Amino acid sequence: MKKLLGLLLPCMVLFTGCATIMHGTRQAIGISSHPSNAQIWVDHQYAGQTPMIVKMTRKDNHFVSIYLEGYQSYEIVFTRQLSGWVFGNIIFGGVIGLAVDAISGGIYRLTPEQVEAQMAADNIICSAKADSYVAIVMKVDPSWEKIAQLSPQ
Repeated sequence: MKKLLGLLLPCMVLFTGCATIMHGTRQAIGISSHPSNAQIWVDHQYAGQTPMIVKMTRKDNHFVSIYLEGYQSYEIVFTRQLSGWVFGNIIFGGVIGLAVDAISGGIYRLTPEQVEAQMAADNIICSAKADSYVAIVMKVDPSWEKIAQLSPQ
């Protein structure tokens, strides 16, 4: 019994915090914009300009705003979800490994993993779903071709 305990204890220590060991407590998120050189603010703190990779803690949700003068701001929330490494803890690390990963945030991954912000001009309101775009503008550009007219019912 002592030999089994002597082998089991080092194994538990080695595999403690499996997710934290495998992918760390921070996640690299790629953020780009079109046009580029937009300001990136993570949780209301300036992080840099697009394009860049931002390292965010895995244990928290994060609010990201992207600003560019003359364009509407782009905002997104990065949410944490359970990582697949949690199952490694259940098998190898047990309660201790699970607790270490939960406290450190290694048990989570952030989604989405990258963002490409399509910045809309300040005088345009856009809504994008799949490959369709609807834009409402206050001033019509004479070079545009009229394809439809909205009318009240």
